[in-house]
Formats: sequence, structure tokens, C-alpha cells
Amino acid sequence: MNFLVGITTTEGSDWRKKIEEIKALQIKEVAVFPTCLNKEQRGEFYTLLERSVERIPFVHLRDDMDVTEIEFFIKKFNTVLFNCHASHINPSNKSWEKYKDIICQENHDRFNEQELGSLGGICLDFTHMEDEIMTGRQPPEYYQEILKKYPLKCNHISAIKKNFKLEGDDHRITFGSHYLEDLSEVDYLVKYPLEYFSNYCAIEMENSIERQLEIIEYIKNLLLNRDELIKRIF
Repeated sequence: MNFLVGITTTEGSDWRKKIEEIKALQIKEVAVFPTCLNKEQRGEFYTLLERSVERIPFVHLRDDMDVTEIEFFIKKFNTVLFNCHASHINPSNKSWEKYKDIICQENHDRFNEQELGSLGGICLDFTHMEDEIMTGRQPPEYYQEILKKYPLKCNHISAIKKNFKLEGDDHRITFGSHYLEDLSEVDYLVKYPLEYFSNYCAIEMENSIERQLEIIEYIKNLLLNRDELIKRIF
């Protein structure tokens, strides 16, 4: 398994500063999440990436991206995998279809299996999965069965809080967060078998790149001592 620091673009994430950090720390390989940037902002984002990063193996697609953006990542950064949410394949841009074998569907509530069968595989977001199981929206068996049916290609990792918050217009209960305050907020990962982890595990957090590097080392240690920690933590 390979863990990648992530450049997120949500409201609480200073993506320009993250790119500066990556350049200063001489990090050559990252995952990117341009999903909260409009087309004009993405232009600046891509320019800064070109000046600072060598390889971006994994990208979260936004549904208004056109095929030239997909091809930009493939040609410039040797991107091998993309992900999108269910039903976010751009319906007005059929040119996406020629890249479907490297686009993976991310879990958010349920997978759309009709769509999933025509894509490259699963992007398993650990935090969405854990949150859905904790709140009773999905049983663990749902994920066990679907991961037997479709190839797992990539992962997202965020934090799970001890206390829930209400999110969205429907005030849905959630424990997931894109900001980590304490390293123990990724302890939940030890509950999942190692085969749930892919070669492209992207940290999807608003934390600084330096902090993300600490998180990655913590996760590696968690998984290395998984059996012992399961007994102690859970």
C-alpha cells in the first residue's frame, strides 16, 4: 500500500499554501482534490502544480471537468487513477467514456452498481464507510459483499470524531471530518482488513502537508501493530 499526502480544496483548506509546502519539503508525489474549484480557479491550481509537483497518480474528479483536464493530468503528471462520486460521470461530455477504465466510483451512502460495473473499480473512502456503519446507514456486510464483486483501486482517508455533528440541509448526523485534531481520530482504520487498503491511499484532510506526513507515519504504525491495537483500542 502507498500513502499519498493530499491537496484538498474545501473551504478550510489553503491549497496555495499546501502547494508551497510541497515545494519546500521537496515532495514529488501527491494526490489532488480540485473538487471545490471552479474552472478559472482550476487554471491557477494547475499552473502552480506544474511548478511544484512531479507526479500525481490519483485525482478526485469534479463533474464539470472536461476531457482535456483528464488528459492534462495523464500527460503532465502520469496520473493512473481518477475517482468520482456515484452518478457524477459528466453526462454532457461523452469523451469521458474512453477513460472509464481508470475512473473509480467513491462510496457515499450506497454505490450505484449499474454505473460501477462499467467503471474501473472502487474508490473506498474509509471515513464515509465508517461513518455510515456507525450511524446505521449501512451494515458492515454491505461493504464486505461489494468489495468481493468489484476491484478495489484506491482509497480516501479522513478523520472520525468522537462526537457527531449535524451536516447539510437535512441535518444528517456524521462523525466524519476533513480536519484531524488528534492522531487517535484515525485509529478506526485498524478495524478494517489490510485488503481494504490499496496502492493509492490518499489523505483527504485540510491539515497542513507537514501534519499529513505525521498522520501517514501514524497510520503505518497502526497497521503494522494492527492485531495488538484492535484488542487495546476496541
